[in-house]
Amino acid sequence: MEKKLEFFIEGMDCPSCAGKICNAVEALPGVTNTKVSYSRGRLELVSLEQDASTNAVIKAVRKLGYRITSQMDNKPGTDKKSWYRTAKGKQVVLAGGGLAIAQILSLVNPATGQVPFILAAVIPLLPFARKAWAAALVRQPFTIETLVTLAVVGAVMIGESLEAGVVVFLFSIGELLESVAASKARRGVEALAAFVPKVARLVTDDATTEVPAENLIPGQVVEIRPGSRVPADGTILSGDSSIDESPVTGESVPVDKGPGDHLYAGSINADGLIRLEVTKSASDNMIARILQMVEEAEASKSPTARFIDRFSTYYTPVVILISAAVVVLPPLLGGAGWEEWIYKGLAILLIGCPCALVLSTPAAITSGIATGARHGLLVKGGAALETVGRIKHMAFDKTGTLTAGTPRVTDVMSKSTGTERVLTLAAAVEAGSSHPLALAICQEAEAKGLDLPPTTDHQAQRGRGALAMVEGVRITVASPRHARFLAELPEEMAEKIAKLETQGKTVIVVLESDIPLGLIAMRDELRSDSVAAMAALTRLMVDPIMLTGDNARAAAALADELKIEFKSELLPEDKLEWIKNLAKDSQAPVGMVGDGINDAPALAQADVGISMGGGTDVALETADVALLNERVGHVPALVRLSRATMANIHQNIALALGLKAVFLVTTLLGVTSLWMAIMADTGATVLVTVNALRLLSFNPKAIETLQSKRKSLP
Repeated sequence: MEKKLEFFIEGMDCPSCAGKICNAVEALPGVTNTKVSYSRGRLELVSLEQDASTNAVIKAVRKLGYRITSQMDNKPGTDKKSWYRTAKGKQVVLAGGGLAIAQILSLVNPATGQVPFILAAVIPLLPFARKAWAAALVRQPFTIETLVTLAVVGAVMIGESLEAGVVVFLFSIGELLESVAASKARRGVEALAAFVPKVARLVTDDATTEVPAENLIPGQVVEIRPGSRVPADGTILSGDSSIDESPVTGESVPVDKGPGDHLYAGSINADGLIRLEVTKSASDNMIARILQMVEEAEASKSPTARFIDRFSTYYTPVVILISAAVVVLPPLLGGAGWEEWIYKGLAILLIGCPCALVLSTPAAITSGIATGARHGLLVKGGAALETVGRIKHMAFDKTGTLTAGTPRVTDVMSKSTGTERVLTLAAAVEAGSSHPLALAICQEAEAKGLDLPPTTDHQAQRGRGALAMVEGVRITVASPRHARFLAELPEEMAEKIAKLETQGKTVIVVLESDIPLGLIAMRDELRSDSVAAMAALTRLMVDPIMLTGDNARAAAALADELKIEFKSELLPEDKLEWIKNLAKDSQAPVGMVGDGINDAPALAQADVGISMGGGTDVALETADVALLNERVGHVPALVRLSRATMANIHQNIALALGLKAVFLVTTLLGVTSLWMAIMADTGATVLVTVNALRLLSFNPKAIETLQSKRKSLP
């Protein structure tokens, strides 16, 4: 019987580490579906034999030099150790201390010669040599540990023991710095989990007791006091409050919530006492799902990362061949000194270490995905994050995406009886209906505090309207087209209807015994940030286009406000065809933004599907990107995040290859020493990692906010 196993690994800080572990575990019998996340220190696999596989996996990973524990044990590394207490920190102390002792011994007793320096180089090299040998046994002979081991052993053999010891020391420092940086990136994501409180106030029989939040189950009721964090995803049963959802959605402005509204675990209850019905367990709440999606996204390699992986597969063997050629050819063909060119060949081995290059892309992608998650932009993989920045056409669904998704009353016109009377009668007829237009009329009447008279004999006329007896009089609420069959509409009213419809509004006529009393116009209004979002995309050289099933007149009115192109009266299959044509015509990636339900075919067809589902299950599963807070303005923020990530990747690759190119030339010219050569790799790795970590502080929304503030200045 297949079982899913999970392990936590300490000391896995880069894609190379993850690759070695993955290959070693996949070689074990009965193990399939191996997934390794270096950024979260996690290994997942499917096994046919749980106990046997658990022991075999632990043994295989430990052979590679990593600490591993199963899911039944405590996760390693959760306690924040000082750097010198970690395995890599101890390695630095050992290598540095060994060099210091060797130097002191050579000064006190010069007769010891090279022995202290040989020991100072070889002893701290042993862990790296063991890793190199273990990797070679699982068909990975060309690792960075292999290159360092060859270089150090070669240096000792030609009498450069001091430099060999310095190389091991500097390499150990590089490994430690890489580990520290990886831990920082890891904590940046896992900090989300800290937003969920450890305890919750469970309501039972009008009493409240404190229980662990992780034990809450759907259906239970919890009480949340002002200033407290929400312990679970759920629906408000009673109470009103202002809720700060920034830990989950990235939206800094608190949102007013009341009975029936949904809350996310980790949100902050600002000012009211509320009771919440739990709808999701701790392992399935929004923050838990965000963490899971970020981990899966990191494991999904972008096209650039896949290219770098393929490149590095051939790169390291080529470096070894070049190093061998540098050692052999000048002495054999030109009569040069062997020691000089062996030294240069060893330096090239160290310069050729691929760590910085391999880390250049995944480090930036991981930081970019983590930054997006903190701002409510859930990107499901490196490929999606990389593609968004190259999009030239961004298609938008109208209803529920560019608009709020719920119509509201915009105009009320009365022929003689007064606008409040027209609205009261219409609301009385529509009371109890679930039709969106009926709800809009009733909500407007309630907002104005109107008292609705009793009604009888309700009749719904599909596609035409509704009627009922109100205070003994037949009141009809009908579409203009149907109203013309019931009565002759005055010219002034007909002109008003035409004008309102030109503005993209839906109009209904209220009649009393077939006599027109007035008009009510409604429209599904644009979201507050839709106009600004379209302008922002245009500035980013992305052409927005609206694809809607609405009529041409209504679509044209909204598109005119947005200043974008539109295609109207489209069925779902028509939207799908438009997406195909856009991609074909532009020869560039196409994005589609929709609600995650009705637009599923178009979202799937687009190069990047972006869901405005507000964190619903459908939104999280349908598209490549989910916007947790339903704001169109976060689409240009997503584009900016993608472009910032790609710029970071290009900088990293330039740093990694540029430094190596410079040191390669200086080595051949005889300028570079062995310790300077290892600095080329260690320095590049540190620079690449630090540069990638800059993305963790990048705010993709800040640019638009700053531009808005500048426009408001006199």
